[in-house]
Amino acid sequence: MPRRLGRPSLVGVIMWSLAIAVIVGVVAGSIATIASGGISGTTWTRLIVAGLSQGAIYALIALGYTLVYGVLLMINFAHGEVFMFGAFAGLFVAQALLGVDAPFMEQPLIGLIFVFAAAMLTSMLVAIVLERVAYRPLRRAPRLVPLITAIGASLFLQYTAFGLFGPRTRRYPSVEFLEGRTDILGLAFANVQLVTIGAALLLMAILYYVVEHTRTGRSMRAVSEDKDVAALMGIDVDRTIVTTFAIGGLLAGAAGVLYAFLFLNVDFGMGILPGIKAFTAAVLGGIGNLAGAAIGGVVIGVMERVAPSLVLFGFGVPSPGQLSDVVAFSVLVLVLIFRPAGFFGRKENV
Repeated sequence: MPRRLGRPSLVGVIMWSLAIAVIVGVVAGSIATIASGGISGTTWTRLIVAGLSQGAIYALIALGYTLVYGVLLMINFAHGEVFMFGAFAGLFVAQALLGVDAPFMEQPLIGLIFVFAAAMLTSMLVAIVLERVAYRPLRRAPRLVPLITAIGASLFLQYTAFGLFGPRTRRYPSVEFLEGRTDILGLAFANVQLVTIGAALLLMAILYYVVEHTRTGRSMRAVSEDKDVAALMGIDVDRTIVTTFAIGGLLAGAAGVLYAFLFLNVDFGMGILPGIKAFTAAVLGGIGNLAGAAIGGVVIGVMERVAPSLVLFGFGVPSPGQLSDVVAFSVLVLVLIFRPAGFFGRKENV
């Protein structure tokens, strides 16, 4: 017998009405913007390039979220602060090695290696301590308990940085070779954008190799599938989980330096928005999926730069670029409503 279709629920009707309204608004605004011709092709190019570089940073942070979720099935909401501590560590080393009359002012590449090393190691140590102190004792607790703990750890780290570094915004020292521009395939990239995208691609390639082709990666995948069975097979579960946090911390530290060189400023609250946007990227790609997190980061970065001008300029909204944060939060809400598993994620039976 043919299955009888049930009546649509009120919530379903409201949700789909919202989706249709969003689609109509985006299409109408985009058509109006393009028809007006008020934004030049050069401006679009710059927005896309800026979105790619910013998205590369979100991708690195999102990989930390998705690594931890894949192994522990928890969201480490303190990951944005791990990223922030790396940026501060890089700042102090950069001031010592790359500032005026500093040892590596004439050899900035060597200085940058030390900056990245200091930031990545600092973030790695913060992530390891976070796992050992805040999360390991709660490993068998209900999911809500580690989630609340992660939020508390985020606030603790944020205000620890406030006490250590103060409330003022600090400026990264400028590096001469990062300040120029380079044309590639007709796209004008600032050198710092090229370095950001290149470094992110390199780190993502290394992460893929580690996860797919090393013993550590096999251990991580096994623990992700079933911790108890992995332990019976001789895998040190605690060490594997610590290694997962350490790798996420290394990526967050590198992202902190890249973000700081891209925007030149750091402060104790700088991890909040990038952390939420990276979490959005991880959810968009499918939390727990490495490729999805990387793609989601790039998509969020490009949308954040392009969408406000593309959609709102046609409606006559002044300074639409200032509403870029709205894009990330809107994407998060829509994804959680209509596709909570993300585009590459697996649905879970709860």
